[in-house]
Amino acid sequence: MLQREWRRLVNRIVWSWAGWRNAWAQEPSLKFWTTMNVPSAALALWLPLTRGETMVILMGGVLILAAELLNTSIERTVDYISTNQDDRARDAKDVGSAGVAMTAMAVG
Repeated sequence: MLQREWRRLVNRIVWSWAGWRNAWAQEPSLKFWTTMNVPSAALALWLPLTRGETMVILMGGVLILAAELLNTSIERTVDYISTNQDDRARDAKDVGSAGVAMTAMAVG
């Protein structure tokens, strides 16, 4: 039982890392948000903030990256389903993008 759970954990880590690497290689927005997170995280760690304030800033940055990854998965799924122009496909992509923007506004 423990060995099976350990294997599942390892698989999750491997698959998640593969997803990150793929998104990093193909998604400029992920690079942008990661680049924005670096100075934000550095300032959060350098400024005389409480641990709670520092954690909120760091967690906010991670949430933006998670939202961007989810948006990327939406965009790729829509592109996989059809290459035809369709208002619903555009709407799905726009809503995913709006989710990233709302996350960034909530954090910012």
